[in-house]
Amino acid sequence: MKQVVQNYKSGELALLDVPVPGCKPGGVLVRSAYSLISTGTELMKVSEAGMSMVGKARSRPDQVAKVMQSVATNGVPATYRKVMGKLDSYTPLGYSLCGVVEEVGAGVDDVKAGDLVACAGNEHALHAELNWVPKNLYAPVPDGLAPRHAAFGTVGSIALQGVRQGESRLGEVALVIGLGLIGQLVVQLLTASGVRVVGVDPDPVRCELAERLGAAACGDPASAAVEATVAELTGGHGVDQVYLAAGGGSNEPVELAARLCRDRGRVVDIGKCRLDLPWNAYYEKELDVRFSRSYGPGRYDPEYELEGRDYPIGYVRWTERRNLACFLDLLARGSVDVEPLVSHIADFDDAVETYRSLKDGELKAVAVLFRYPEQAGHAAAPVVAVPAVAVPTASRKPSPVRAARTPVRLAFVGAGNYATSMLLPHLARRDGVELATVVTTTALSAANAQRKFGFAGATTDLDAVLGDKSVDAVFVVTRHSSHAELTRRALLAGKSVFVEKPLALTEDELAGVLAAVEESGNDRLQVGFNRRFAPLLQEAKKRFGARTGPASLRYLVNAGRLQHGSWYLRQGTEGSRFAGEGGHFIDTASWLLEADPVSVYAVAASGNEDLQVVLRYPDGSTATISYVTTGAPGFPKETLDVLADGKVLRLDDFVRASVHGPGKWVSSRLPKARDKGQSAQLAAFVKAVRTGGPMPVPLESLVATTAATLAVRAGLAGGAPVTLAGAR
Repeated sequence: MKQVVQNYKSGELALLDVPVPGCKPGGVLVRSAYSLISTGTELMKVSEAGMSMVGKARSRPDQVAKVMQSVATNGVPATYRKVMGKLDSYTPLGYSLCGVVEEVGAGVDDVKAGDLVACAGNEHALHAELNWVPKNLYAPVPDGLAPRHAAFGTVGSIALQGVRQGESRLGEVALVIGLGLIGQLVVQLLTASGVRVVGVDPDPVRCELAERLGAAACGDPASAAVEATVAELTGGHGVDQVYLAAGGGSNEPVELAARLCRDRGRVVDIGKCRLDLPWNAYYEKELDVRFSRSYGPGRYDPEYELEGRDYPIGYVRWTERRNLACFLDLLARGSVDVEPLVSHIADFDDAVETYRSLKDGELKAVAVLFRYPEQAGHAAAPVVAVPAVAVPTASRKPSPVRAARTPVRLAFVGAGNYATSMLLPHLARRDGVELATVVTTTALSAANAQRKFGFAGATTDLDAVLGDKSVDAVFVVTRHSSHAELTRRALLAGKSVFVEKPLALTEDELAGVLAAVEESGNDRLQVGFNRRFAPLLQEAKKRFGARTGPASLRYLVNAGRLQHGSWYLRQGTEGSRFAGEGGHFIDTASWLLEADPVSVYAVAASGNEDLQVVLRYPDGSTATISYVTTGAPGFPKETLDVLADGKVLRLDDFVRASVHGPGKWVSSRLPKARDKGQSAQLAAFVKAVRTGGPMPVPLESLVATTAATLAVRAGLAGGAPVTLAGAR
């Protein structure tokens, strides 16, 4: 299928061929009929992409701050790879469309194939021929409403949420500053509510349009006529509400709002304009400044948007989805008219040229729609899935030895930040490796990975990849909740498997993976515990030498706080932070102590995720892992000490290491980069697949580390040490 994409680094716009997205549970697959260009938001993105690197940094200081924090935590090389990887990727455009349901996912019962729906979301209502849309981000289109009008649903919801924030009442007077697409819709919504509206915009054409659509009067912000009209309509008191629907870097909108608003009036920011509030003006009138967050309650909440958990109507009357349905109803009843806003309808094949015309000013428009080709009979025919691969039933067999010159063919399931910044760059330039296929649930991420790393194919069909006998190994680099199931399926398909940590989030998931090993006879498994492969740590362990007595190991992990909205915070589905990351540190401790733990004791600080985990080993050695989220962000992330036999090994965040004892060894003070072992681990895995030799880490060790990680949760609940099964 085709999708509009943009490279934020180069500014390139393209109509790209990408894989068709799969229809996941909890949503529907929608074939687009019309999608709406947001001439404000989207053109701002297009404009930013054309800036120099300095210009991009100035326009997004929040992102610059995140980059600087990443430099402090991960070092310059790793941060550079991550940032450039994001910049040099295709990103999607679009967030408002109307289309026909082509396939219905499990758990959806309010629509069926062939129904017309309006869709929302900058990850789900994209300018693409097909989109997967979760349940709370679509709404059925009322009978008789034209699809091109229903495509305004998301943008209309943004305007509607802004009006709700203003709490307008019958008979009041409102000022709308900025008469672009959102402003025009706000004018109509206020008028339909019995509010008299004055509009402000420097463009006389937009002013005239707003007056035709119900505004009492409109004019240039510098015009004395606007102030005179406000004075006449309000008896000199000023407007009850001001809606800021303007963009740009000028502070004039907020200054005008203060001047024309009445005492204790409301100022609602809907657009993205400069907000240097003149303190005296806002203080003297005690103005109520409010923000309107996109389409309404539920926005940016992954449990609402992705998992379909609705808010009870008794507590949250107007959610994202209910706003969308309400706006569609207003359109269907004629209370709002979007036809006069449609300046241009372009065929989807002309999408790139349309954006260029808008950016260059050749096409002056309030609203532009993309019209998609009609698909005869598409609504009634669901997508046909590839038959599942037969599960191997043979008992354990030795792994085949490959010819020395035959490349190892790899498939990736998932292509997120970690895969594209920490794994694929090493594999793409490795001799003897062929990147065969990348599988993702979203079409564009697969296309990005294929373009950047040279995959031979990209798809959203996992079954086809597992059934491909030419694929030697599968990398599972998805979100934590899917690791165990995907690993199990790949093992049953006879593939060697590299799965990022964690291997499993529950004891049942771990048992399922082991059952797959037993059933298939395939134990070719590696978990991404890379720190034991770090060259600096390996050298330090060698310098430390053999032990004769028990050791005491201390591992401080300054994990830091996560950004709001991070999927790592979804403990209900993705597990706790320690469940996801703790295996790294347990594996490192066990490798240094050359044994698997026999018991786990864990305590947590009250009110946060800070943990103290004590592991006991067969020879009496102990390892204490302090996993802290409340430390200083500028302090190194990982520091480690091992003490035994009158010797001390010290590791400072994979930048410097030392060993103290009868002699002293200190690593270089100027390392080339912070190397946590990803490259060496991948080399060992590829070698094992090619030669048929043993996996880099024994399966027993991977299982023991995973079991110890899972035992932390049980230990916290029980308040006592947990003895691990099979401990000896």
